[in-house]
Amino acid sequence: MQTVKLAAIPAAFSSSCFMFRPVTKTLGLISRRNHSQKPPFRLLARAFSAPALQTIDTTDNKGGVAVKPQWKAAIDFKWIRDNKEAVSANIRNRNSNANLELVLELYEKMLNVQKEVDRLREERNAVANKMKGKLEPSERQKLIEEGKNLKEGLVTLEEDLVKLTDELQQEAQCIPNMTHPDVPVGGEDCSIIRKTVGNPSVFNFPVKDHFQLGKALDIFDFDAAAEVSGSKFYYLKNEAVMLEMGLINWTLSEVIKRGFTPLTTPEIVRSSVVEKCGFQPRGANTQVYSIEGTDQCLIGTAEIPVGGIHMDSILSESLLPLKYAAFSHCFRTEAGAAGTATRGLYRVHQFSKLEMFIFCQPEESDSYHEELIRIEEDLYSSLGLHFKTVDMATEDLGAPAYRKFDVEAWMPGLGRYGEISSASNCTDYQSRRLGIRYRPSQPSSTNTKKGKGPTRFVHTLNATACAIPRMIICLLENYQQEDGSVIIPEPLRPFMGGLERISPKCS
Repeated sequence: MQTVKLAAIPAAFSSSCFMFRPVTKTLGLISRRNHSQKPPFRLLARAFSAPALQTIDTTDNKGGVAVKPQWKAAIDFKWIRDNKEAVSANIRNRNSNANLELVLELYEKMLNVQKEVDRLREERNAVANKMKGKLEPSERQKLIEEGKNLKEGLVTLEEDLVKLTDELQQEAQCIPNMTHPDVPVGGEDCSIIRKTVGNPSVFNFPVKDHFQLGKALDIFDFDAAAEVSGSKFYYLKNEAVMLEMGLINWTLSEVIKRGFTPLTTPEIVRSSVVEKCGFQPRGANTQVYSIEGTDQCLIGTAEIPVGGIHMDSILSESLLPLKYAAFSHCFRTEAGAAGTATRGLYRVHQFSKLEMFIFCQPEESDSYHEELIRIEEDLYSSLGLHFKTVDMATEDLGAPAYRKFDVEAWMPGLGRYGEISSASNCTDYQSRRLGIRYRPSQPSSTNTKKGKGPTRFVHTLNATACAIPRMIICLLENYQQEDGSVIIPEPLRPFMGGLERISPKCS
């Protein structure tokens, strides 16, 4: 049995760890799939960010221990240098701890060392070419000594270059994505409401929260789960199980109509994939469970395994966009979340979720971001929920997000709005780390051979279609009746065997 524990991340390595990128492979299987064809299957459901830091220890010449990166992001350092002021302002606006000055200093050092390495290599090659000719013994010996000195100097410089490159990667990966110009600057209170849908439910009787309702309806068991697994775990029972299945299958059927390919994903992934997706520790409050003695983690969202599905691949432009709807369990430590709606289902360690994910061309990511938020709004409107869509401010954006829209629904039992979904445009932040590119179908002006032009990084987007626990909260609290029963919204009834109401059990 594997032991699961939280990843311990030293402060000095609060940025991602790295891995040398494997040779890029061209994706062949995908071209044989017809993504426009809807799969002929019945909808069935399975009931069911800072990663662990994995390093390779090596001993340096002085007997000390150095840390080799596991992977490297394709960061455009020249662009960062040429746009220093914009990058610096973005770091400040996001309240990031990235050290831009150190990144630029390391970059200049690396360039200088690289120039010196190139110069010594040229001199070494020149010496080698001279020794191919007919030479006097004394002249040959002189060239041998010169070549030996050049080789020793080159070895030292190449070691310095590797160390500089590794340190540069370590620091540069702390720099967050750039931000959409329309995103409000500041903390969460500076976020802007884009849209409000519906009105709060009106009750003429004392309102109960989902915890009270679930207990009376005999559809939750938190006490037994606490004994078996600990706090913030739960059993769903009776109609709550049918409600979870109904929500999953209804949501899946709706997003398939909109061109999404359904997936179930691995729920254990390599820690490097978690890091490449941009899930970095913030202080000591890691959200990711790591598996002790391995380089693997439990996923906190299906965004991670779906983001990695085309890792280190070159996609054909004709395949884009690739749109996935992935069902998975999600596991989160909820570290640092004490006192924030801790009762009931609102903040738990394990839950089911259906996640939408899109790979697209850079010019299309803004429009697909709007499409994702429209899908979310359509889904929640169909269920009769009152909610608002919020354009989140800079300090509330995760490192990968260029822009993020949250949906906050009214939860009358809690007496406030609660986040039920989000939709993020991550532009090329994740694809540069995951190595996901596409080859434009049109040849460039400098290369007239079709399919032989330069590749570009895809843009990635993700959005919550349905996070089960919080959706159950919304439905129970908004559709509760005076007799203690809960009405099932009409769209879900065909997916719950025609059930129209959850009623209290007879004692």
